[in-house]
Amino acid sequence: MADSAFFCTLSHEGVLAVRGSDAGKFLQGQLTCHIGYLSENTSSLGSRCMQKGRMQSSFRILPEGDGFLLAMTRELLEPQLADLKKYAVFSKAKLTDESAAWVRFGLSHGEAALASLGLEVPDQAGATVRHDGLIAINVSPDRVELWVPAAQADSVRAKLSDHLSEGELDDWLLGQIRAGIGQVMEQTRELFIPQMINLQAVGGVSFKKGCYTGQEIVARMQYLGKLKRRLYRLALSEGEMPAPGSEIFSPTHGSSVGEVVIAARGELLAVLTADAVEDDNLHLGSLEGPRLSLLPLPYELDRDREIQR
Repeated sequence: MADSAFFCTLSHEGVLAVRGSDAGKFLQGQLTCHIGYLSENTSSLGSRCMQKGRMQSSFRILPEGDGFLLAMTRELLEPQLADLKKYAVFSKAKLTDESAAWVRFGLSHGEAALASLGLEVPDQAGATVRHDGLIAINVSPDRVELWVPAAQADSVRAKLSDHLSEGELDDWLLGQIRAGIGQVMEQTRELFIPQMINLQAVGGVSFKKGCYTGQEIVARMQYLGKLKRRLYRLALSEGEMPAPGSEIFSPTHGSSVGEVVIAARGELLAVLTADAVEDDNLHLGSLEGPRLSLLPLPYELDRDREIQR
């Protein structure tokens, strides 16, 4: 259903708000993305790392009112809030959980539904339009996130239903997998550095912004080219979809060679060692587990282009 027209509620994520006169300055020193690139018309992917460069969360961030909103895996919101608050004590920035204030929908091929709400979203990834309190974001080709104030959620859902069938969250996640957009989940918190999930390839890392928590490790990995594990897209031949963090094995190597990032509808994204991928002998869960086959990603890694961001 990922390639058909539908909408669903993005119930797996919550919304962290950072507001106040120092919100932008504070976040610029904490996140991998460049706050200066954000505007009323632009959002970005990004992550927050620990000092050793491992991601505590990944998210989509956009300006809103007197600050910024970050949508991330719901289970990560509380620990991420707690960690960031330690660094915000001397800033005029207030961090809160605003999940209850927003209902977020994912729309696939939803142009007519968006038009009925007065929204026409540009084609480029991250493009953002606003109308009557609603925020629509192009997240990948033919896929749009619609952020709706909670008080308007019922009426907006009714309008969406006039144009689109309601799908399931896994239908939306399959589209995310096919777009090659990895995501930190509760089970993979502090497991990956940003380049391991190809975050730099989808605009979630800036190498021109200066210092932020974990920046030295992330930059060194990019410039020295020593990354041995990165994100791949795979098809699962049989069995249930694995949970994030599930191990992937190579009988050729006789060991675990990576972990699942997200999975849905027979496809998954996983962080794997490059040499194991070359052997093309990958199995889920054990050396004798279900066979996995490689699928293409919609982008190529290009270090020279990535470091210009």
